[in-house]
Amino acid sequence: MQIWRDQFKWPEDKIIIPGVVDHTTPVVEPPEVVADTIINFANVCGRENVIAGTDCGMRWHAQAAWAKYENIVKGAELASARLWR
Repeated sequence: MQIWRDQFKWPEDKIIIPGVVDHTTPVVEPPEVVADTIINFANVCGRENVIAGTDCGMRWHAQAAWAKYENIVKGAELASARLWR
């Protein structure tokens, strides 16, 4: 992220959908970690250009996958509250 922030200007007309949870592990990221990841991208690309997503589909147990999706929503709410206040 530092290289992007320091040496790259994000094009104004481009949106990024970064993976904010790890699809390779059943460990569920807390909403605060998801929010921090979203905010890091927003600081580089602009808050209006970031949509939280996953890198890939979830291959773990359905409960872990749904918990990750739920925490993407909660993390996005936390990030939005910080970025758009």
